[in-house]
Amino acid sequence: MSATPVPPAVRSRWLALGVIATSLLMTVLDGSIVTVAMPAIQNDLGFSPAGLSWVVNAYLIAFGSLLLLAGRLGDLVGRKRVFLAGTAVFVAASLLAGVATSPEMLIAARFLQGVGSAAASAVGLGILVTLFTDPGERAKAIAVFSFTGAAGASIGQVLGGVLTDALNWHWIFFINLPIGLAALAAALPVLPADRGLGLAAGADAIGALLVTAGLMLGIYTVVGVEEHGWISAPTLGRGAVAVALLVAFLVRQATAGTPLVPLRIFRSRSVSVANLVQVLMVAALFSFQILVALYLQRVLGYGAAETGLAMLPAAVVIGAVSLGVSARLNARFGERNVLLAGLVLLIGVLGLLARVPVHANYLVDLLPVMLLAAGFGLALPALTTLGMSGAGDGDAGLASGLFNTTQQVGMALGVAVLSTLAASRTEGLLADGESQAVALTGGYRLAFAVGAGLITVAFAVAFFMLRRPARESVAGQEGQEKDEASATASVTVD
Repeated sequence: MSATPVPPAVRSRWLALGVIATSLLMTVLDGSIVTVAMPAIQNDLGFSPAGLSWVVNAYLIAFGSLLLLAGRLGDLVGRKRVFLAGTAVFVAASLLAGVATSPEMLIAARFLQGVGSAAASAVGLGILVTLFTDPGERAKAIAVFSFTGAAGASIGQVLGGVLTDALNWHWIFFINLPIGLAALAAALPVLPADRGLGLAAGADAIGALLVTAGLMLGIYTVVGVEEHGWISAPTLGRGAVAVALLVAFLVRQATAGTPLVPLRIFRSRSVSVANLVQVLMVAALFSFQILVALYLQRVLGYGAAETGLAMLPAAVVIGAVSLGVSARLNARFGERNVLLAGLVLLIGVLGLLARVPVHANYLVDLLPVMLLAAGFGLALPALTTLGMSGAGDGDAGLASGLFNTTQQVGMALGVAVLSTLAASRTEGLLADGESQAVALTGGYRLAFAVGAGLITVAFAVAFFMLRRPARESVAGQEGQEKDEASATASVTVD
């Protein structure tokens, strides 16, 4: 008996998912692959200790501040066009970063990488949810998308260590070239062509300027906290201006005839709550993704490649849960319940890390933590589905950009808050006469404990605010309101 052929339309959808996932993997890898190569970059290009942080910050500022704008532009001019343009910019910037011969050249290339990554990432999820309209297929597609983002960070640490040790740091950027070019070549025939709503549906230049400037200044302020402190004049001054710009943007969107970001997107409880939970969750999980790697290297003495391999079990279990069971669990128990279960496991992860010893045994003290990271494989697909469930086709790019923006805001807050707390605690313990290893461990423990607290708050928000499902699209809500109004008018006439 011959196998039933797969319809071309179905095959094309899954090929499109593969292209989107490949592009996401490339950008996520780039975000984490750099961290283990930082010492080599500093030695080769002569970065100062303060200047070295801008290898990460330049990317983060461009990426985080442009996601919302790029997502809406995808709705207006076509998501495929924005995806292709963003991927092309990212590939070109990766080549520039790979051949960089000075700190200034590398920082500029990293900023351009952030621009390209923002454009491609902002519309990728929007393309996905418009391609997969069947709930079962959409759940599977989101599981693949979530796995790519979650596991990519751990894979990047392994790959970054191997490339840096075996070749040199330039190859952490050169590796993007074949991946990016392959993604571009595949995207042209398989991604669906869409003309967009047209710029007239939301060509709000003033709003675009306000939101981009506000987000860019806000993220710049947050990443500078470690250098300036929370109550310093630069932090308070820049923060106040950033808040003023974002408030002005919201006022503009409420009054503009063709707003860049229609505020109706926030009428969906699932969209609003999912984005709030994501900020808290991602901020907390910075302590797992980054501080665990620092603990392994600075306290336990692991090398770059060894650190990546030590964290590989987390990527494996996240992948197994995301791809293997998350879609079925979401269909059977609902996204809210699966999200809550994942958050409970993540509280366990950070709670165990808050007690990690100075002289840890990997099998006893760390491997169980890596396995409990399966909670991320449960939480992220459920959260992604909730975050996109309230958007109609015309707002899919906007909802995608918003979801990615809150992810980056959460990451920036995690970097600022948890790294500052860890550093302050470490300095205090050193001043008390403790050894370097004891002081570092004490700082990391505090960050892990605060992270567990943030996840607990996220659990409470999800538990109480998602009690009544709100899964209708905004367009569906508006249509229902119109139908109800028409029915009322009909009854009145009769």
